[in-house]
Amino acid sequence: MAEPDPLAIDGLWTPKFALGQDDPVLTAGSCFAAHLGRALLERGMNWHDAEPAPPGLTGEQRRKRHYGLFSFRTGNIYTPAVLHQWLSWAFGHTPAPRTAWLEDGRYYDPYRPAVEPDGWASEEEMLGAREATLAAIHRGITTASCLVFTLGLTEAWRDRTDGTTYPVCPGTVRGTFDAERHVFHHATFDEVHRDLVAAIAVARAANPDLRILLTVSPVPLTATATGEHVLSANSHSKSVLRAVAGQLARDHAHVDYFPSYELVTGAPFKGSWYEPNLRTVTAEGVDFVLRHFLAAFGAPGPGPRPSLTPTAGPGGDPCEDAVLDYYRSR
Repeated sequence: MAEPDPLAIDGLWTPKFALGQDDPVLTAGSCFAAHLGRALLERGMNWHDAEPAPPGLTGEQRRKRHYGLFSFRTGNIYTPAVLHQWLSWAFGHTPAPRTAWLEDGRYYDPYRPAVEPDGWASEEEMLGAREATLAAIHRGITTASCLVFTLGLTEAWRDRTDGTTYPVCPGTVRGTFDAERHVFHHATFDEVHRDLVAAIAVARAANPDLRILLTVSPVPLTATATGEHVLSANSHSKSVLRAVAGQLARDHAHVDYFPSYELVTGAPFKGSWYEPNLRTVTAEGVDFVLRHFLAAFGAPGPGPRPSLTPTAGPGGDPCEDAVLDYYRSR
């Protein structure tokens, strides 16, 4: 790895299964997953937007309301537990809670607190919007050829009263933190593996031909609730996620792993794909990852050959956990 030009390194991945231009592909997961859907669409492949924006919204309004970022308007799904939760609700395995957060006369969904920045006018309107997303998940999963899921975190907050898992800590993006109700949980390898196996089982019960492509987000933790230093906490979380993804890819013919994590964090690239904040992946880094992804399926890569000199970041894709930067000075 030390000898070739880092940009010339190839052969990292041979896909288990083919994806044709007409095969519907779903994307979900952490914020890095948003780049994959956009790249597939731009290169003429069939990225499936299962919940398109209503007419009349500007591009900026669609982005702020999380239309077109992922195949479903769930917001970021950082953990397999939350993916399993959404799929279980969509296919009627468990009832979705009717909880709503009220702030300044507007209602917000605790399980996707950032998707409607101005909230909904009533609890019924909020629940109706969630049902529309659940219907979109149901339609998308039953008709897709492949689900690309990007794993992001092992840390999460649970609701002690009903056992549900939140995408971010209550009281950060929205809501009010209640120490008696909101409980921190750091998932083990066995728990991540169990949740991901369960999520895949729900999806493939609805669509036995569905293939699963797993990736691990190269975007590191902004903060940790474990009490560890964030560097060691990040290494632990990403290692668990990478190990689970690799194990499932080894165990199942319908599961594969794409090395987006290695293409950004690998030693040959010397951290050059990160912005000065050491968290945001540069536009060139994103293009480098997508070039490998698309080339494996015979699709043209995005744009010109990237440079290892960082310039502007990709920008515009909301990472809900980035709000934790705000709490560093509090």
